Amino acid sequence: MTEIDESTPPYLRIVGELRRRIAAGELGPGDRLPSTRQIVREWRVAMATASRALTALRQENLVRALPGVGMVVTGPEPPPAVRGARADARRGTARGVTRDQVVRTATEIADAEGLPALSMRRIATELDVPTMSLYRQVRGKEQLLLLMADAAFATHRLPRTFPPGWRDQLELLCRLQWSMYRRHSWLAQVVSLTRPLMAPHAVAHTEWALRALAGHGLDQHTQLHLAAALANHVRGTAVNLEREAEAEQDTGLTDDEWMVAQADVLTGLLAAGEFPHLARLARSPVDLNVDSLFEFGLQRLLDGVAELLSR
Repeated sequence: MTEIDESTPPYLRIVGELRRRIAAGELGPGDRLPSTRQIVREWRVAMATASRALTALRQENLVRALPGVGMVVTGPEPPPAVRGARADARRGTARGVTRDQVVRTATEIADAEGLPALSMRRIATELDVPTMSLYRQVRGKEQLLLLMADAAFATHRLPRTFPPGWRDQLELLCRLQWSMYRRHSWLAQVVSLTRPLMAPHAVAHTEWALRALAGHGLDQHTQLHLAAALANHVRGTAVNLEREAEAEQDTGLTDDEWMVAQADVLTGLLAAGEFPHLARLARSPVDLNVDSLFEFGLQRLLDGVAELLSR
């Protein structure tokens, strides 16, 4: 058995402990494993770490997903009487599932593990109901994503009163969107500018931008393109957030820690003298991250709007 110590990644520690329980008979064939949420509470890890541990056990064929039940230890099916009792229990639970519960559970999965982990089966497993019961509340994944996005916009409501001046109004809007993407990094993959979300709370953001730009002598073409350019800057920068989170989860290193680990590689690249400008920057590093990119780009875009209005 592989030795587990403090240097072992958290998900492997969880895998090791659950593997031990299975080998010791504490968890027998057909027994349900702790859910991702139970693992999060017991081991105090992120949801993505819990999911990764269960995936690793599944790849070892030690466990399997049983629709409507969850992850169970691999083994013979339970007797028909037990299966019938479980089905009756699930039918009873399914009647109480609401659309809000489905959307909230889907959002929690996407927040913790990203959109690739989201499926109707996974949601049903988390809610402990049959997968098909979810289709009473949502038509499919496309509608589900729309509802999730609208719910995310709804929780980041625009204020009822407008600050004075177009610049403050647009800056407030962009910062609100940035905080929303920060909270729900998957959202940047769902939002589209050429096929905008037909969701009331998302449309309200576009209306806010157009209102801020109205009455300053700009034609409608320019107003709409400026509103889209600002939204695209926020969303385009936010696209990096999910990849950043995945990289940190996979490597166990933050961006700063990763850069420190790459110091020797960077030194080797710059030693030949082919990149003098980068070498000069390396001697007094600049703090470049997604937040600084958002801030710098936002101010330059607003400077550009000011230049247009001054004409």
